[in-house]
Amino acid sequence: MINIKKGICLSCICAVSLHAAPVDLGTIDVESKLDTEVVKDISGEDIKSADLAEALFKQSPSVSLVRRSGIANDVIVRGQKKDNINVTIDGAKICGACPNRMDPPVSHVLTNNIDYIELNEGPFNVEDFGSLSADVKIHTKKPKKEFSGELSLNVGSFDYKKGAFTLSGGTDAVRFLLSTSYEQGGQYEDGNGDTFAQQQDRYIATHPGTGGMGYLPLYRDMDAFTKKTVLAKMFWDITDTQSLELSYTKDKSDDVLYPNTPMDADYDDGDIYNLTYRLKDLGKYSKKLTLSAYQSEVDHPMSNQYRKSTAAKGVIKHWLTTKMQGAKLKNEFELSNHALTLGLDYSKRNWDGAYYKNGNPFPNAGHPNFHSIWDADTKNIAFFAKDKISIDKWEFNFGLRYDNTDISTARPGVKDNSYDGLNGNMYAVYHADKSSKYFAGVGVSSRVPDGRELYFHSKGPTGTEIGNNDLNKVQNREFDMGAEYMWKDFTLKSKFFYSDLKDHIAYNATTKRFENVDATIWGLDVSGTYIATESIYFDYGLSYQRGKKKDALMLQNDKDLAEIPPLKLNLALNYDYDESLNFKAEGIYGAKWSKFDADNGEQPLDSYTVLNIKGTKTFGKNFELTLGVDNVFDKTYAVSNTYKDLTLIAGGGDEDVMLMNEPGRYVYANIKYTF
Repeated sequence: MINIKKGICLSCICAVSLHAAPVDLGTIDVESKLDTEVVKDISGEDIKSADLAEALFKQSPSVSLVRRSGIANDVIVRGQKKDNINVTIDGAKICGACPNRMDPPVSHVLTNNIDYIELNEGPFNVEDFGSLSADVKIHTKKPKKEFSGELSLNVGSFDYKKGAFTLSGGTDAVRFLLSTSYEQGGQYEDGNGDTFAQQQDRYIATHPGTGGMGYLPLYRDMDAFTKKTVLAKMFWDITDTQSLELSYTKDKSDDVLYPNTPMDADYDDGDIYNLTYRLKDLGKYSKKLTLSAYQSEVDHPMSNQYRKSTAAKGVIKHWLTTKMQGAKLKNEFELSNHALTLGLDYSKRNWDGAYYKNGNPFPNAGHPNFHSIWDADTKNIAFFAKDKISIDKWEFNFGLRYDNTDISTARPGVKDNSYDGLNGNMYAVYHADKSSKYFAGVGVSSRVPDGRELYFHSKGPTGTEIGNNDLNKVQNREFDMGAEYMWKDFTLKSKFFYSDLKDHIAYNATTKRFENVDATIWGLDVSGTYIATESIYFDYGLSYQRGKKKDALMLQNDKDLAEIPPLKLNLALNYDYDESLNFKAEGIYGAKWSKFDADNGEQPLDSYTVLNIKGTKTFGKNFELTLGVDNVFDKTYAVSNTYKDLTLIAGGGDEDVMLMNEPGRYVYANIKYTF
């Protein structure tokens, strides 16, 4: 058993890796190459809930959580979030419709449908549009020719319940997969025993003028969310050299509560359509030709219908939709010791939003401020090229991408924007011996402003023009270096990065507008695994970043960059009693927020230490039972800060923002049947 365990553990490098090596979020399918290591078994490991952001936060110290509700939370990687992180699901890019991040991209896929995830840090992805500081590639399950299936039932604290079913099968040529799930959860209680409504009560009691933000008596005890999903796939090997992949993903969330936001989501519907066609061995200059196309759509109305503010304002609804369409043609071939990739990439995003009062356009359909984001289009076309050269112990990688992006809006009197960008990177990996590797690289990447940053207008004829039509694109100029060591029972990875951000887009809470500012972020990561005995091994990971604006924003003094989480440490003890029974205890430590952007709504947060435990027992070949407890000691703590680029509840003379506490003690059980 020890040899098997070492094979798994030594490949299970948690947290941070060198360039393009994904962090450990589960069991890794052993892969020795630095840039293709992939994380496996997300659906099997992270079964507490279907929220991917929470799973990433628990498993990786380099990922921080932006807590918004019981589900549909967001992530921060290296002090960056939103459009600064490129997220794809099976190659398709999906964007949230909500300008307040109620539906971030990672919320449109559930953990039970995920096969593996690549979490690549830095500006080293030239294949996708807008990969500024990190790249999250989510790969869902693939159909198999053998007839198989899985049924799982999950229950937990705070009235959580979930059922999921997956069926797969086919022939050598054609394979199918169908997966569906349903989950529902009540308002979780924090360590003080307060529900969402009670957390609001605590804040409202000390902040005059915020009473309208509380839930109406009829809705104080309503569930926090309901979510349903469907995933359907067909893989067809047309010939030995041709294949076609089709997939459709549907996720629908209803009545999702966001207690520290003035509105809740009435519903959130997402659809992803995906097509991939591959041709192999076309000749010397085309070993593999891939054509992929996708369309993703999100429909997201949010309103105050459950809040006391309806008495004075009526039911105010902000209804937004977004659609992404994209296509990519990629050709891969080899010349001598060069592995070359050439490609074309195209995408178009439409984003539209409008306000309603008691079901009618607000203030009226003819008024320009009836719209928040008025039919904004972002069109991008790009050419990219990559080269990988292997010489003895060295591996050299080069990437280049040219983008042309046009952004327009139907809002009268507002100019269109056009951006050009030449991005590239070079990095080298030196394989000193079988147990050590070294890495260094530099890269330049960019991303353009989105429709909210350029055009957003708050509701009403006297509303605020939050968007800034004169924003420049953001450019990241970064240097990375690191090392990896693997000994008999111990592994160690370390990485340092320095990011120089030109024209970083920041929200100014004083002027209530977005503006460009130069900034820097630097940080380091250390991670690894230690095998203590045949049955016991440890995973560890530490991450630390600092961020500074080079100059304070207009009319402000604070130079601290927002959303830069403090030091975070993950430590896990794994114990395999035998092949059918294993236990895990994981601790997560977050340091105190001592550096934060107070001018823009952030506040000091206390440090925290949380312990999570779980055990898994298999019965025969078909049944698996998992029991677990998160936050064993029922701590009261907060992870995400209160940066005012989100519209959060704020009141009182000092205008401090309502903080959202994390869940208290959470007990759960999952039974899974496979066939």
